[in-house]
Amino acid sequence: MEDKAERRLRRRIYVIALLLAFFLALFGGILYQNQIVMGSSYREASQRRVAKQETVPAARGIVTDSRGQVLIGNRQTQQVTLDRSLMGTQAEQNETLLRLIQICREEGVTWRDDLYITAEAPFQITRTETETDSFTGRTTVRYTPFYVLYTNDHGREEEAYTQLGALINALKENASSQLKWKDESGSEHSIADAMDIFDTPAEASEAAQTILSWLRYRYEIGPEVPDNDARALAGIYYQLALLANDVIYEYTFAEDVDIDFISRVKEEGLPGIKVSTATVRQYETDYMAHLLGRVGAIQREDWPEYRELGYNMNDIVGIFGVEQAFEQYLHGSPGVRTIETNTSGKVVNETYDVMPEPGQTVELTIIHGLQKKVEDALAQYVPQLEGSRGAAMVVLNPKDGSLLASGSYPTYSLESYGNTAEYNALLDDELNPLLNRAMSGRYAPGSTFKMCTAVAGLEEGVINTRETINDLGVYVYYDARPKCWLYRQAGGYHGRVNVSQAIRDSCNYYFYDTIVRLDEMDDREGIDILNSYVRAFGLGEKTGIEMSENSGVIAGPEYSASLNSTWYRGNMLYAAIGQSDYQFTPLQMANYVSTLVNGGNHNQVHMLKSVKSNDGTEVVETFDPVVLNTVEMQDSTVEAVKAGMLMVTTEGSVARYFTGLAAQGIQVGAKTGSSQVAGQENSNAMFVCFAPYDDPQVVMAIAVESGGSGSELGAIAADVLSYYFNADAALETAVQENTLLP
Repeated sequence: MEDKAERRLRRRIYVIALLLAFFLALFGGILYQNQIVMGSSYREASQRRVAKQETVPAARGIVTDSRGQVLIGNRQTQQVTLDRSLMGTQAEQNETLLRLIQICREEGVTWRDDLYITAEAPFQITRTETETDSFTGRTTVRYTPFYVLYTNDHGREEEAYTQLGALINALKENASSQLKWKDESGSEHSIADAMDIFDTPAEASEAAQTILSWLRYRYEIGPEVPDNDARALAGIYYQLALLANDVIYEYTFAEDVDIDFISRVKEEGLPGIKVSTATVRQYETDYMAHLLGRVGAIQREDWPEYRELGYNMNDIVGIFGVEQAFEQYLHGSPGVRTIETNTSGKVVNETYDVMPEPGQTVELTIIHGLQKKVEDALAQYVPQLEGSRGAAMVVLNPKDGSLLASGSYPTYSLESYGNTAEYNALLDDELNPLLNRAMSGRYAPGSTFKMCTAVAGLEEGVINTRETINDLGVYVYYDARPKCWLYRQAGGYHGRVNVSQAIRDSCNYYFYDTIVRLDEMDDREGIDILNSYVRAFGLGEKTGIEMSENSGVIAGPEYSASLNSTWYRGNMLYAAIGQSDYQFTPLQMANYVSTLVNGGNHNQVHMLKSVKSNDGTEVVETFDPVVLNTVEMQDSTVEAVKAGMLMVTTEGSVARYFTGLAAQGIQVGAKTGSSQVAGQENSNAMFVCFAPYDDPQVVMAIAVESGGSGSELGAIAADVLSYYFNADAALETAVQENTLLP
């Protein structure tokens, strides 16, 4: 038994030894093959690896409203970029790009092509300029193939780059002879033949053919390539030349491509064609186009500033709106990775040296539901006002200056920026939907300004809350004979009114007399005294909001002098009722009323509520309200002015619109206004209001271009206020991230 067991043990040892010897021999053979037989070729291949570092952009931070609803998020997408250095000879480049074009056409993928020549034969110059003769008034459309300045899709300031100038300049130093060439028939051509301005379509068509003929010659595109394919190739080389000559800072061939397209490209193994993952902005609302803004390439004039901040030339940044205002929080920190490729351009290794860090989360003061209501109300009511051309509405929290909603009408979709035809249509629209009227539109305040005049008179002691002034219809002041609106319309009089009643009735006569009293009280002129209150209320000055805004205009001798016109003393009468040269933005008007009803604190207007870490777990920064100055007002002054505004909604011209709110126990103070504009048949309309009366939580300003009487805007205001004070809206449940908003 022991012999049998010993024999079995020896056999097992022999088997194990044989297996071990086999594997050692196999391993040795592999080492010999790799190191001795194939060693030189592997060594050569390893030496031909190309390692390069590239910056990895960080995902931008998300933007939410004050209740956590995501307004701007991100989504991952696939994009196609080109690297000519890996494409081989010119003939090989043409072959690769023609195959790529064919795949794009078969898969329905569009690619970027800014060459100003039509994509299909018969070819024509597509860039034109309109020229009007100052003497005859005749307008001519001229085709400008080279004598145009390069402008990007986002309105970059025109720069001194001609349409194909970058290509030509690249040749001049060592290949100037290539600016002249002979075609297949032996006819000589010169690129200069296509550099003039053309007055007829026929001339422009001939120029287009000359340009394409030159591009065929320059890039060795043979006659066997169909015209449409040659034109497509020319467009790609044009983009690559602009990139190489720093006319543009980035060129993505195609964006947001699908898996079918990616599979086709990878199957073909096209050298120099890179498909990579990118993060693009996802707008989770169809509203707020004037507020949210867009992202894009760094504009040339902004590059020095961004360079100082450590940005790369190809970085994507905010170019207007919230995206630009809070760039410092949203941008994030880019990463760095090293990519190794072999001679065919295939990536063989990729390592991250620095991981990118996403941008932070920006929480706005905006309430999305209220914003939606504001924009919908403008779209519903403004077209019903005959002759109206545009409008704006601003809603503020008077306690801290936070912007709750801001609408501009007509509006547009942010997606239009990605569609050239739609964007050009917006540019050509005479109603100028791209203008943010709430922050950049300037309007005479009309009678909504009278509260400012009332405060000036009361605080300077030239009027008081008990005294009445007798409206005689026509106010006599030297050669000036301005009329009260009631006398002008119906030959009537308001009779004796106090300051609150004057606000209710919008009695011009009362405020004419108030500024004359200010003018006569001491050595100061009445307009200077009034304007000290104008500035204290923040009118005619920027509000401090994080976005771009207009500062407006303050009437007076200084402004008249800037226009080379004369300021007459009688002009102060018109200034007292919000006419003359006063022009303010709806945002300024809302902040002016906020300052009045909160007791005199002139707050900086702001949109930023807080900044959170990119994962939302930590509050990095909160906005602390900033009081820019304080308007010293007696309690009696504030109450008298507010009482007059309350009577506007209980006894005045807009009372019918606010009965529903009153039934809910919500009293509203308001003031209407209108101002005639030269060249317009209808007056501009203005409306301001606040609510609730005893403890104002919300202030609103509405302006409608050619909207007629401000009283017509009461319906808009009442509708929006009803929404705001509705219990369901106030308790609106926050939608979580990545949820599409209604």
